[in-house]
Amino acid sequence: MGTDRATVRDGAIAVCVTAIQLVTGLAGHHPGTDLDLLGYALMAISGLALAVSNRAPIPVLAVTGLCALSWQAAGFEVPTVAFLFAVYAAVRAGHRKITAAASVTMLVTLPLAILASPLDRTVSEALAQARNALGLAWLIAAAAAGEALRQAEKRADEAERTREETARHRASEERLHIARELHDSLTHHISIIRVQSGAAVHLARKRGEQVPEALLAIQEAGREATRELRMTLKTLRDDTETPSHGLDHVPDLVERARGMGLNTTLTIEGQRHDVPAAVDQAAYRIVQESLTNTARHAAATTASIQIDYRPDTLAVRVDDDGNAMPGTAPTPGIGLLGMRERVTALGGRLRAEPRSEGGFRVQAEFPVSRPS
Repeated sequence: MGTDRATVRDGAIAVCVTAIQLVTGLAGHHPGTDLDLLGYALMAISGLALAVSNRAPIPVLAVTGLCALSWQAAGFEVPTVAFLFAVYAAVRAGHRKITAAASVTMLVTLPLAILASPLDRTVSEALAQARNALGLAWLIAAAAAGEALRQAEKRADEAERTREETARHRASEERLHIARELHDSLTHHISIIRVQSGAAVHLARKRGEQVPEALLAIQEAGREATRELRMTLKTLRDDTETPSHGLDHVPDLVERARGMGLNTTLTIEGQRHDVPAAVDQAAYRIVQESLTNTARHAAATTASIQIDYRPDTLAVRVDDDGNAMPGTAPTPGIGLLGMRERVTALGGRLRAEPRSEGGFRVQAEFPVSRPS
């Protein structure tokens, strides 16, 4: 938005300066030679060049200076308004030395350009005309204004960086607080689950009994929860991003779901390509949460996962044959809310609803930009 406003502003300045120079040229006295059309063209070019003065200040400075020298040599007594604006833009962008050199060059060469014009001039008249055309005081004022604004913007940027650093520091403290709370509460309970399930599996095997699949699933879930918690705590304690699970780990989710008695299949469609890390991790979490909800609430026997790599979209779909009935609204829980927030934050769309043939479907689509 700020860039758009700056572009409009520069364009308006360019049009106004062009109009001023052309009107001054038409109203002024000049020899009326074949160079008239060239002089007006140079005035228009120098004025319109200001439209890109913020994006290319040095080229614009050179163009406006050369154009001004050229129309003065053609006999047009027109102030170099565009060059003054170019000086302001170049100093504002921080090019003080180059701008000073260009200004000095302009002061030296402008009298020579006036002497070369078709009008008869003496040296003293040329110097006086050069001072009027360039306006030394205005030149200094333009440079001073550009430098003042540059310093103001620099101080504003420093203040913004200070605010950002303060916000990052507070966020870091909050992450550490959350990490400590998670470690003190969840780690203890997950450890108890792992110890108890491990002891039950050991006793069953020691007695020669068949270990129930549900007990093995609890034991594996405890291990996975420990790994997930450890990664989460590491991420919270570290400012840098910690690699997390992505789509490459979806087959592991399939195996765990099968171990819990849910017949799960995985289908990958389209030509696989790299996707942003945030999308990769979010897609994995959608599949993980969907399978978790299916195992807990759906009373399903089968589930299917489909990952579709499209040119500009990654689509993930999880279907089950659970007890969800067509036409019934899904109960909004923390799991569905979390999935929707993940997808929306990345500019995607999420649909979570019963299927027409029965069961439930979760479908997420993430926009991805592939390198050209």
